[in-house]
Amino acid sequence: MQFNRFLLFILLLFIGFIVPAQENIIHERVYNTTRIIGSSPVIDGLINDEAWEQVDWSGDFTQREPFEFEPPSQQTAFKILFDDNNLYVAIRAFDTKPDKIEKRLSRRDGFDGDWVGIGFDSYNDKLTGFSFGVTAAGVKADLIVINDNQLDDTWDPVWYVKVSVDDKGWIAEIKIPLTQLRFANTKDHVWGIEVMRQLFRKEEFSVWQMIPQDASGWVSMWGELRGIYNINPKKEIELIPYVMGSIEKNEKVEGDPFSTGTEWSYNAGLDGEIAVTNDLTLNFTVNPDFGQVEADPSEVNLTAFESYFQEKRPFFIEGSNIFNFPLIENHNSTNMFYSRRIGRRPHYYPDSYENESVNMPEFTRILAAFKLSGKTRNGWSVGVMENITNREIAEIDSLGYRKSETVEPTTNFFNIRLQKDINNGNTIVGGMVTATNRFINDENLKYLPGGAYTGGLDLTKYWNDKNYYIAAKGFYSHITGDSSAITYLQRAPQRYYQRPDMKHENVDSSLTSLSGFGGNFEIGKIGGGNWRYGFNAWCLSPGIDMNDMGYMQRADAFSQTTWISYIIWTPFSIFRSMNFNVRQWSWWDFSGRYLNLGGYFEANTQFTNYWRINTGFSRNWKDINRSELRGGPSLVFPESWSTWISIHTDSRKKIVFSVDGSIGIGNNNSKLQQNIDVSVSYRPLNSLEISLTPEFNLHYDKIKYVETIDIASNPRYIVGELTRRVISMDIRINYSITPDLSLQYWGQPFIYSANYSRFADVIDAGNIDINKQYHAFSDSEISYDEKDDSYIVAENNQLSFIFENPDFSVFEFRSNFVLRWEYIPGSTAYIVWSQGRAGDAPSGNFSFRDHYSNLIDVNPSNIFLIKFSYRFSM
Repeated sequence: MQFNRFLLFILLLFIGFIVPAQENIIHERVYNTTRIIGSSPVIDGLINDEAWEQVDWSGDFTQREPFEFEPPSQQTAFKILFDDNNLYVAIRAFDTKPDKIEKRLSRRDGFDGDWVGIGFDSYNDKLTGFSFGVTAAGVKADLIVINDNQLDDTWDPVWYVKVSVDDKGWIAEIKIPLTQLRFANTKDHVWGIEVMRQLFRKEEFSVWQMIPQDASGWVSMWGELRGIYNINPKKEIELIPYVMGSIEKNEKVEGDPFSTGTEWSYNAGLDGEIAVTNDLTLNFTVNPDFGQVEADPSEVNLTAFESYFQEKRPFFIEGSNIFNFPLIENHNSTNMFYSRRIGRRPHYYPDSYENESVNMPEFTRILAAFKLSGKTRNGWSVGVMENITNREIAEIDSLGYRKSETVEPTTNFFNIRLQKDINNGNTIVGGMVTATNRFINDENLKYLPGGAYTGGLDLTKYWNDKNYYIAAKGFYSHITGDSSAITYLQRAPQRYYQRPDMKHENVDSSLTSLSGFGGNFEIGKIGGGNWRYGFNAWCLSPGIDMNDMGYMQRADAFSQTTWISYIIWTPFSIFRSMNFNVRQWSWWDFSGRYLNLGGYFEANTQFTNYWRINTGFSRNWKDINRSELRGGPSLVFPESWSTWISIHTDSRKKIVFSVDGSIGIGNNNSKLQQNIDVSVSYRPLNSLEISLTPEFNLHYDKIKYVETIDIASNPRYIVGELTRRVISMDIRINYSITPDLSLQYWGQPFIYSANYSRFADVIDAGNIDINKQYHAFSDSEISYDEKDDSYIVAENNQLSFIFENPDFSVFEFRSNFVLRWEYIPGSTAYIVWSQGRAGDAPSGNFSFRDHYSNLIDVNPSNIFLIKFSYRFSM
């Protein structure tokens, strides 16, 4: 009843903001190009070559944002030519105030400042677009659009552009080799085309072929490019060998033969790209090195589940969309493929004893990786990936005696993703299969699955100009291995079969395989008018496991979600744009037990002064936590509220501020979460940007897991109140000397303290009278032993058990300094300096001054690296 009132209230709010729809007739536009007669243009940004006189200008752009269907405040025109090997594009961005053209330098794909772009649907499938953009400062920005409206900016083709500014505005002159496009081997070509312009000072976006903001499609609504004929698809081979040298400086540890203080390293490898056909490209890397990649941010994870980190390695980022197979709507991290599994830290860490030192590999080395991807002219999207990782060995020294242990077996990762477009992309069917095979010959690794196989099918159907859709997925997993590996999976946090309240599954230590299934169903409206809404339901069976090549935190669940949103694009009053969102969800397990009920309301707006505000609130009415006790019984958590607000100033200014704050409150004082971060970005020059983002978090939980004490096969689950304080700051400095030469610095100091108190014993987990789930130890039952830094529990005047003091603090500093120079297109040089400091203390008391002083005193680890690559094309 409470939630029904909440939903009714939000819907009434929406009704007050309904704006009548405006009908506009859109005609498809056509541009006719011509083959160059004579010399091709020289790409210098001046467009004064005679070749440009052979074709007409096209203009008459239409404003898409913010005033839809209105004429743009500044006009734009373009020309296109071609020869046997290249496309040539000239874009004239007229500007009556050329001194106000924003020329901001950044790294590639920055889209910062004024920019123009052109997209080609060279397949002419109404789904795939190859887009090339450039800023007024000459910075390239390129991406691929797949499935009509999904952007993939990881694509970095080789193409050429120059820009110039004059009294009429600015010019972009572009040359695109046909090797970078995919098209049919026919005589006469008809391609889709769109030309775009962003006027930075007004945040105004205009297009050549008008596409309404409420349209669900993008590429499918582009205009047509005609006049291209007698060009042949190009097959290119690209080889990029690299060499790398590095030195690592650490503190020398006496008595540890592996910690000498200095370690030199050399490496070499090969990246390559081969056009197998005009539609399919084979990318490969042999002995790759990713030393230039930014480190992961610091964190402390007190949950039962592993952390999820974003992929940053170029080979796995580029074209990654083709391998995307999310299992749950709105949770892209829960996926059949998680590329960070490949080259991960080794699973096993050897036991070490007094006077023993361990030389442990930090990551698993990738011996080779291959990726075949592309889209055929008859609508098949193909992605095939094959990876082989090394058998990693740790070396152990005991007073001069050396031995070794395998910490990661040789492993093969294979996956294949196929999708087929039917009826101009209005129906998409597809599937994905993954296979992980470990070659395990060591007893200490028997707890790892020897084989893990997953597969899935998906179907999406659009109708009514793609404004409505229905989608369904089904997937399956089958894991094989030693009985110890399957037992480990049954007892893992994803399922916890050993839970006392787990009635529909149990641990079977004799099993040598584990199988499971899942599914997802969606239906909704995603275009046409101001309203959007949808319904989603998904399930993950108890036995499903995707964590050998994918990522998932929970199994044994099914859920439903209902959402609705209302969007206003047209400026009115003091508002430039606005949208509202409402979402409701429920969770159950496979026994039918109701686990969670929640919902939220969110509002976003941009004002006419270009400030932005996001605010909202959420409510959890029911929350049964199955993982808090790490295999113990489920706990009932109190209802809770949270609210948040974000304020961002005008992003066009040289100084930009933002404030993000949130607070969460649990009923009966069960929790309090306060987060605030302030971001300041300063751009003193068009080529230099400095940003600081300090963040402070205070989290209090009345109940937090501490330890399980097993007394005569009778587990005692110890919990306590936990207060966590976290302070950190992201520091970024980006200096772009030219569009191809840049300096980037990232640093993050991080201080975390966890202070436990008021310990309790779980005595009746699941009791709906929440406080009766626990017995809080009185002062006469628990005492602190300062000498051993532990707590002693004595019940009925007799010693019952002892547990260590769980308080701790962590202080870290991570940083990367990268100089990147693309000295010729596709060939790069890197100079990298990475530094890390890390320490901890057995105290949960938060003292910024003390922790900062301790952090300064920690001896740093410094890595200096130089890497060169050179692109050969044939």
